[in-house]
Amino acid sequence: MPITTKESILKVLNAYNPWWRTGIVNPKMTKTYKRFAFYEAMKRLNDTKIRRSVVLTGTRRVGKTTIQYQMIDTLLSSGIAPQKIVFISMDHPILKLSQFQDVLECYHENIYAGQDVYYFFDEIQYASDWDHWLKTIYDTQPDTRIVATGSASPVLIKGSQESGAGRWTVIQVPTMSFFEYCELIGVEKPDIPADMKITSLLYKSQIDRTQIMLQLSKVQHHFMRYLRVGGFPELALAENDLMAQQIMREDVVDKVLKRDLPALYNIRNATEMERIFLYLCNVSSEIVSIEAIAKELNGVSRATVENYIQYLESANLIYQSWPVDMAGKKILKARPKIYIADAAIRNAVLMDESLMTDSTEMGKIVETAVYKHIAAFYYQFATSVGYFRGGRKNKEIDVVVDYPNIKNILIEVKYRDSAPIADDDAIVEYCNDASASIVVTKNANDFGIHNTKQGKDLLRIPAFAFLYLLGNAEKHGYRGTELD
Repeated sequence: MPITTKESILKVLNAYNPWWRTGIVNPKMTKTYKRFAFYEAMKRLNDTKIRRSVVLTGTRRVGKTTIQYQMIDTLLSSGIAPQKIVFISMDHPILKLSQFQDVLECYHENIYAGQDVYYFFDEIQYASDWDHWLKTIYDTQPDTRIVATGSASPVLIKGSQESGAGRWTVIQVPTMSFFEYCELIGVEKPDIPADMKITSLLYKSQIDRTQIMLQLSKVQHHFMRYLRVGGFPELALAENDLMAQQIMREDVVDKVLKRDLPALYNIRNATEMERIFLYLCNVSSEIVSIEAIAKELNGVSRATVENYIQYLESANLIYQSWPVDMAGKKILKARPKIYIADAAIRNAVLMDESLMTDSTEMGKIVETAVYKHIAAFYYQFATSVGYFRGGRKNKEIDVVVDYPNIKNILIEVKYRDSAPIADDDAIVEYCNDASASIVVTKNANDFGIHNTKQGKDLLRIPAFAFLYLLGNAEKHGYRGTELD
């Protein structure tokens, strides 16, 4: 007897769509907190002038499926008939073995025959020719709306550039920002203006800056736990941090490295990729050499290292930060910085609690968090986020927000008790050519203005305050050229 009969498919669909019977989504599936990506997705879904399908991408456990359930709940609350809404998880064994067309036919033959449907596809990349099917649905069913999720960003983005050009929008769902984390766990909110811009601190009096920092101190003591358990909603609410880290290793890392990526890219030796990822965890925030990795991991070729780094990036487990040219010279033999997608993933994989008390390691952890926040903040804008190394002393600027035809934003992470800025540091050398220059510090009282000999001021701000204000700006829609 065939495994994937219409009867078996319908049984799975009924299990995934209880609202066909009850009219509601189980509150345990919708949660109470809504990520920024939920509002962006609903805005795109409800746009009546520009029709777009929505594709949510991000690593496991960031809340993509929860966002879909929240969207379904919102649609039901607005009066959409339950039978018009279908949730289809392409990660289910039965549906993986089924033809895409058979699944859709089963739904329309048994539940709802009309074409004004809301399709919710979960982990769409597991469906054969998924991009062509989304294109066909979009082109032939003008009253249909589609929301899909996937854990392999480049696979989805490539599909959007080919079959999906002008048809769907990819929305990145990163791990939670520090601001979202504080909102989720119910921290008392600092009393700061909704339109607070980070760089506006440059133009306030020291008294005003002090009052703002006193308000932000309400979130300071939550920062270390955020770095330990990370921006995964369910794990952030866990009562046992060690158990949360174990779940992170099992679900976020092991399943991706040992199941998802081997299945997507036909990888035969998952152990090699695991070794490469472990190496990258150790050097997160550092400039990496492909040759050095291949040499360190005996038996792994340069080509394999390059391919596996691309695969890890596709699974949203790492970021690659590329050098930015600020000196009018071509960058030769460009090497990327590698950042783990969430500092807590690195902590969970390395299983070394002493990382949180080692000053050098904490510098790496905080720089990783800073880069992740900035990359996520500017994700859908015509800009890139990289680093700079050069100048008179060949020194480095940790993070550069590179705008076309607009002055860059320079960010240097100095997460240490004493964080002096020397006159010959690269961020000082190039501050006059930047729209803003920011030094991210460690201590709550290490904030204010740093006067440079070039005549342009740098802003010093503690890491917890910088990340919180960045999330505050993201929530209120301020994403201009001044980290506002």
